[in-house]
Amino acid sequence: MIHKFYSLPFLSWSADFQFRQHMRQSLWAVPLVGTLVGLGLAGLDLWLEGQVDLPAGWTYSASAAGSILTTVAAAMVGLVGLVVTVGVLVVQMATGTLSPRFMRLWYRDRLQKLVLAAFTATCAFAYALLRQAGSGQVPNLGVTIAAVAVTVDLVLLLLYLDRFVHALRPVAVGAAMAKGGLRVAAEIDRELPATRRAASSDWVSSEADLHVLASRSGAIQAVHTAGLVRLADGAQVVCVLRHTVGDFVTLGGTLVDVYGPASPGDARRIRGMIAIGHERTIDQDPAFALRIMVDIAIRALSPAVNDPTTATQMLNHIGAVLSSLGSRESLGNGLREGPDGEVRLAVPTRSWDDYLELGVTEIRHYGATSLQICRRLRAVLLDLESEVLPVNQPAVLRQLFLLDRTVDDAFPDEDDRRPARVADRQGIGGASQPPGHRSTPRSTVGSSVRREPAGPS
Repeated sequence: MIHKFYSLPFLSWSADFQFRQHMRQSLWAVPLVGTLVGLGLAGLDLWLEGQVDLPAGWTYSASAAGSILTTVAAAMVGLVGLVVTVGVLVVQMATGTLSPRFMRLWYRDRLQKLVLAAFTATCAFAYALLRQAGSGQVPNLGVTIAAVAVTVDLVLLLLYLDRFVHALRPVAVGAAMAKGGLRVAAEIDRELPATRRAASSDWVSSEADLHVLASRSGAIQAVHTAGLVRLADGAQVVCVLRHTVGDFVTLGGTLVDVYGPASPGDARRIRGMIAIGHERTIDQDPAFALRIMVDIAIRALSPAVNDPTTATQMLNHIGAVLSSLGSRESLGNGLREGPDGEVRLAVPTRSWDDYLELGVTEIRHYGATSLQICRRLRAVLLDLESEVLPVNQPAVLRQLFLLDRTVDDAFPDEDDRRPARVADRQGIGGASQPPGHRSTPRSTVGSSVRREPAGPS
């Protein structure tokens, strides 16, 4: 889930997680490695200069070599400044039109780091060879390599500009968030299999033997669930997390209740398996991907922006994520067993109702007066009704009921209300519905009085 390339085995799991997070989001680490690589290649080039026979066209005078290498080094410094300027503009644009939460993920982009690393490597390579050129021994091979590197760097710069011109459109961000959220959900299913049976509630009704307290305030970014299960199984205890990934905890607040013969050393090890940071991250939190898409949608629906089409595009990807989540049988199962089959860990998890409410409630409220939003949201909910597991359908029917009530309140005129109650996958302008298509929930068809469908409130 997190690149093991950055892992430090001598740290606790939470400290290692924080280190990996910092390295993935830093804009200096990979360019620094590029600088070191450039210096190393320069040393290798100086060793090869007298051992490689070059064509006549690859030989240069001392003055020409010095001028070329000086120009290359200066150009790379300028290109690094250009990339930094573009990055600042991207941050301003993205925080103003998208969501500030998205920027945490944008910092991880590998192409951006590769471009900066290539520029710093070329600059360091050319600068290191300048001393050789000034001594009268011309590094002909190095000058040629520097020229080729400049060409490659320009191509990378064009790819960088093309990537972010397209990747920062709202629809592209929505697609990336949906893909990331579904990938995290699949990883959670694969790495944390559901318990095979229901757990005994004896340990829940009793007083905890040990309360593990938070050593700092912040958001829970990740939990080492497998490590907690191993620890609990070895100590023959049951760990009950009080918060889920994404929750904000305060200093001294209870993180975990431990039932059984636990020791203070166990508390320290348990605390080291829960990563707490300044803000949420998507690594174990698919709801954070939904949160970012909803933020973009409701920002587009604000009176200052008034762009319901962008919100409609976000609903496309929100619907795809909700459809996948609603089809998972393991959703909401927070019990984990040890090798002996006994429940060793209980984690509060989001249910289908939680994900559905997160994905549609705010958009329904902020887009209540928009025909596009009402029609596209209805199409999303009708698709979900037919795609999710039967146990999850009552929650969808309730959202359809709430959408009907919102439409009735927002459009008192029947002529406006009628088109607002039509399902349209494009918001406005989609194809006509086929014969027999329902625009209202199954529970309201054929009845002049709307009834709230059965289901959790």
